[in-house]
Amino acid sequence: MTHEHVAETSHDRPGLSRGLSNRHIQLIAIGGAIGTGLFMGSGRTISLAGPSVVFVYMIIGFFLFFVMRAMGELLLSNLHYKTFADFAADLVGPWAGFFVGWSYWFCWVVTAVAELVAITAYVQFWWAEVPLWLPTLAVVAVIFILNVASVKNFGEMEFWFALIKIVAIVSLIVVGVIMVATRFTSPDGQVAQVSNLWNDGGWFPNGAMGVVAGFQIAVFAFVGLELVGTTAAEARNPRKTLPRAINSVPVRILIFYVGALLAILMVTPWSSVDPGQSPFVSMFSLVGLAGAASVVNFVVLTSAMSSANAGVFSTSRMMFGLSAEGSAPRFFRRLSKAGVPARALGFTALVLLLTIPVLYAGDSIIEAFTLITTVAAQLFMFVWSMILVSYICYRRKHPQRHAASEYKMPGGLFMCAAVLAFFAFVVWTLTTEPETAAGLVSLPIWLGGLGIAWAFVRRTATHKQAFQWFKAEMEKPVDHAELER
Repeated sequence: MTHEHVAETSHDRPGLSRGLSNRHIQLIAIGGAIGTGLFMGSGRTISLAGPSVVFVYMIIGFFLFFVMRAMGELLLSNLHYKTFADFAADLVGPWAGFFVGWSYWFCWVVTAVAELVAITAYVQFWWAEVPLWLPTLAVVAVIFILNVASVKNFGEMEFWFALIKIVAIVSLIVVGVIMVATRFTSPDGQVAQVSNLWNDGGWFPNGAMGVVAGFQIAVFAFVGLELVGTTAAEARNPRKTLPRAINSVPVRILIFYVGALLAILMVTPWSSVDPGQSPFVSMFSLVGLAGAASVVNFVVLTSAMSSANAGVFSTSRMMFGLSAEGSAPRFFRRLSKAGVPARALGFTALVLLLTIPVLYAGDSIIEAFTLITTVAAQLFMFVWSMILVSYICYRRKHPQRHAASEYKMPGGLFMCAAVLAFFAFVVWTLTTEPETAAGLVSLPIWLGGLGIAWAFVRRTATHKQAFQWFKAEMEKPVDHAELER
């Protein structure tokens, strides 16, 4: 590696601007925990699992909390780690960083494309005459322009997007409690009451397989929970802000998922929930809220924009990190004067414009949307699993770091094994329905393609030199005083 090359990489890598404050990190964490799936997909989940859907969301949230805790301990064990691809490369091996980094990049590209397709549908709800290409172009342009200016702009967008979601869910819960307290009676004679939770066939009306079917869809709603991990390099005082964000995951799940679902199920018996309609729309419509559909459409639109915004942010940071490790072209290693990976942002924005031909693909867009989300969920589970594998390697290679950690993962290695077993169970649930089984083929194809690419990349001098530099960077002392300013 030339001296010029070393200077470039060593300047670029630590130069990411720490422009995300505590309020940004906390709201990004909340926004990541509330997916579009809760607003739009929960109706179908309720129709399959009945009231037991509450337990489904609690179980998924329980296991993912330990993934977050493992990620938190790893990121804080060495503050040179910018993303989970970094600690995978350092702890498991360069191949792991390559697979995790590119898989996470693809996760968010696929998810963002799906969200942009959805945004077009939401916009056409109000303005049917708008050309299909215009919403995608407008959203991508706005997100790129704001993100490229500074990381603080990303934080501000996510802050307000998350706030809209929070207000919508809290409003639903408050309205639900009032309807139950006043024993609200719907036009068809159904009374809002707590006993609706078990009056219509009990908690498990569709038996064990109904619960299994609930897992298939509910796991999609948690995609993005790990997003706070990609903000580690740009968070001020990460030793305080990251634990706060991660520790609040259980409370967020209880309020925003369990609380909202309980409110819906108490007001409307589960068998009366329309799987094809958002239960949020149905409930607000029951109380005569004018324009309930438009209000929820606005909330879901902002939720989709939040996901697309997160996709642009996370993919650009992941590509920047891959470039620093020699696993992506050197071109993406440069930072702007604002400390933002502008080239990686621009490339991501161009890739997202591929949404436009998808919109003109015909009548199969909805089916494609379902398939895309299945593919994305599998890839996210692969990334979550690699976080746990990295933690296992960390415990073996750096027992002294674990002993000194002030933010240890509860349950340690035992919980790693338990969560990995749970993921295996979720993959099995995806095989039980034709819709989701079709998407399962994509993961081995993707990983096989990465394996072929890695066979070439690992032999290049550029990768070997860049990875040597990367390992040296990981061993440098951290200026904790600088991080806390």
